[in-house]
Amino acid sequence: MIGSRVQLKKAGREYKACCPFHNEKTASFWVSPEKQFYHCFGCGAHGTVLRFLMEHDRMAFPEAVEELAGRLGLEVPQEGGGTPGATHDSEKLHELMARVARFYAEALSRDVRAREYLTRRGLTSDTLAQFGIGYAPDSWNAVLKCFGTDEAQRRALADVGLIIERDAGRTSSGGMRDGDRYYDRFRDRIMFPIRDVRGRVIAFGGRVIDRGEPKYLNSPEMVLFHKGRELYALYETRRSRTNLERLLVVEGYMDAVRLHQAGIPYAVATLGTATTPEHFRRIFRLVREVVFAFDGDRAGRAAAWRALQHALPEAREGREIRFLFLPEGQDPDTLVGEEGREAFERRLESTLPLSEYLVRELSEQTELSHADGRARFAESARPLVAKVPQGVYRELLTARVAEVVGLAGERLQEIWAGTSSMPARGTTAPAAGAGSTAGSADASTSQARAEKGRARLSAGRGSLVRQAIARLVRFPSIAGSINGAERAGLNTCAEPGIDLLRELLDDLRERPLSVPAQVLERWADRSGGEHLGRLLEREEVLGDAQAAALELKAALGKLADQAVERRLEALEARIRAAGLTGLTAEERQEFQVLIGKRASRKISPDRPANR
Repeated sequence: MIGSRVQLKKAGREYKACCPFHNEKTASFWVSPEKQFYHCFGCGAHGTVLRFLMEHDRMAFPEAVEELAGRLGLEVPQEGGGTPGATHDSEKLHELMARVARFYAEALSRDVRAREYLTRRGLTSDTLAQFGIGYAPDSWNAVLKCFGTDEAQRRALADVGLIIERDAGRTSSGGMRDGDRYYDRFRDRIMFPIRDVRGRVIAFGGRVIDRGEPKYLNSPEMVLFHKGRELYALYETRRSRTNLERLLVVEGYMDAVRLHQAGIPYAVATLGTATTPEHFRRIFRLVREVVFAFDGDRAGRAAAWRALQHALPEAREGREIRFLFLPEGQDPDTLVGEEGREAFERRLESTLPLSEYLVRELSEQTELSHADGRARFAESARPLVAKVPQGVYRELLTARVAEVVGLAGERLQEIWAGTSSMPARGTTAPAAGAGSTAGSADASTSQARAEKGRARLSAGRGSLVRQAIARLVRFPSIAGSINGAERAGLNTCAEPGIDLLRELLDDLRERPLSVPAQVLERWADRSGGEHLGRLLEREEVLGDAQAAALELKAALGKLADQAVERRLEALEARIRAAGLTGLTAEERQEFQVLIGKRASRKISPDRPANR
């Protein structure tokens, strides 16, 4: 597939070419038929054949799937098309929406008042054509008369929210014709077609021309349209730029359209709803940076704070979430019209990162000059930081909050976790009286030994966890060679990345795959998916599947041994500090079992399990 679009040259078991995603003179773009994966060492572009079609040919995901299926003579199941009893399949409804969009565009060409309004708003004819902007006539039944000549057509119009059925009391009046039971939803409004990622019209947004309520009226959520999934102008954004670096999220249709017209073709708009997890998944599949732009009034600041709260669960290393606050009384539409593209884009260079916006907003709500205010600040930040997934970004955000409060980051974490009086992992609480000093020394020695072991695990080809994941990604079929006991050894392991390893291993054991590209596509929208892609980019000598299976088993065994040893270290430290009475009955029984495992596996208590 890639070779039909890029001139590839054989290079061993792989192929190379000048990258089609950036200008270069020396080939740094590599294609691996074995991995079913491509990677550019110059610009970092990488992925499977689906990603290539989406980025190179600017296809939406369903289009890329259909392109591949067509080459293989396969039929792609259509969403909703085969639902038993469905009156209209999705294809016919999409055709209807396209015809109505053309109807609105033609109505705009005939209405002087609507065209003059759009001219005053600064839109050009090219922009109107690009976005398919139209006009809904000032009539109760313009669409109904044109597209609803029989009951089946009227039912289809109602299914996509273009007409509304009158209430039962009014429709029961004698002598009413079938067509009189309905009326147009959109009347005397500028119409903005809302397109999905394939460019199909799935809904409309209508704006009043003069005065009226509501100012904006959207199609209801129906069979084709779910506003929590879609972003206005995302289709136009993808078509206008091959290599997206950021998305600018605004609140209104007109804001997005004016920004595109001004030369900022990466602006999208939410559809009258807060940014949802589905929105974030779509955004971060395309770019690593998103900027939210809000009007400089009270409503805009309130919307920004809501956006921050929805963004926290999606914040993690490798992603940037930033906020742009416009001058009081301005919105993106008016501001870009006044100052132009260059001045507006300079504002994007001074946006607030999510962490700084959180700190600024909470600081304005408290008095940080005294202990009471700082304590209140920390308590206000606590539930917000808790929404951030575990990882480097959460650690750094906690450290930033701790800096404002005047505490060490680790100390703040202990207080938030309610464990400030408990020993940290790898340490022990001092015993009462004279034994406290000895207990602290033992704990320090134990922790130092554990840290030394962890350092060795991170050397060479990386940690055991990373090595195990790399082999599963490269040879996914080897997951079937892992038995239940080998898998169970990971249950008590607490190494960084162990959750991803457990989930990947379980998934591949339950639903086997054969090539790396399948793993990447399955994990494209899951947490950790980007890490799997980076592992596949690395040039490592992993041998064949049989050797990888043996290495995977060895890594899992060492991780299980390591978990046993670290738990024993913690129990032994408590015994040294307070004797066997310091353990519960269950813990004493656990201690005996673990001692047996140590003896059977010949794990030395004086050195790490993997030595």
